[in-house]
Amino acid sequence: MELKVTTYDVRDRIAVITLNRPDRLNAWTGRMHTEYRWCLEQADSDDGVRVIVVTGAGRGFCAGADSTALEGHAARGGYDDGLPAEPPRPGFGTDERFDADFAYHFGLATPVIAAVNGPAAGVGLVLACYCDLRFAAAGAKLTTAHGRLNLPAEYGLSWLLPRLIGAGRAMDLLLTSRVVLAEEALGMGRVNRVEPADRLLPATLEFARELASGVSRRSLTETGRGVWIDQPRDVRASVEAAQDLLGRMMADDDYRRGVRALVEKRPPEFP
Repeated sequence: MELKVTTYDVRDRIAVITLNRPDRLNAWTGRMHTEYRWCLEQADSDDGVRVIVVTGAGRGFCAGADSTALEGHAARGGYDDGLPAEPPRPGFGTDERFDADFAYHFGLATPVIAAVNGPAAGVGLVLACYCDLRFAAAGAKLTTAHGRLNLPAEYGLSWLLPRLIGAGRAMDLLLTSRVVLAEEALGMGRVNRVEPADRLLPATLEFARELASGVSRRSLTETGRGVWIDQPRDVRASVEAAQDLLGRMMADDDYRRGVRALVEKRPPEFP
């Protein structure tokens, strides 16, 4: 696929996807969604990629849906996602509950870290929330935005946000659509780390490299998926599924590598 509004680069077993409409604060379009899904599909199917990082070009992460697209929805009297008839389907097929826009992140085999370098609003915030981890630049502005447009919480955010930060805090942000700075978001647990703007991407890549080198790929896959697969389960089903998976993963060569490294008091080396 020809990438016009994103860039894709692999370095040190890390795939970096950059939303690339800096003149529009990387506002979301159907083209961007299609390209983003294609980039995820490439990264997730590449055995040489252990971690995916998504960020924005320029001074913004993603300012939400492009205003021109919003005007088009208003003129048509309905929503058009702008996706082609057969868009890329990263993460689909793992669990039917994940086979939906943005929920497909939960079906990926590769963890995704959002490096929120600037404003994240509306669908931009949705994208960040569906990532496994969120690192943000100091002072970055985050908002659900939907309330000011007479819209409901988008893309299952009313399901996801309470699970990330608790129902009370989620209600605050969903009902008001108020702007929250990265520092307040950190206190809520909405982001995992705040870094100076010029250190955000280097710090995120450093963390990703540690993840890529220190944890086996299968462990990353099964752990990340397990968090979301377990959501509707009761605790007994979760324990039993974990025990079954534990037994099977102990037969992997990577388990023996990890034990050997532990005994020899050195970092593990996973091929």
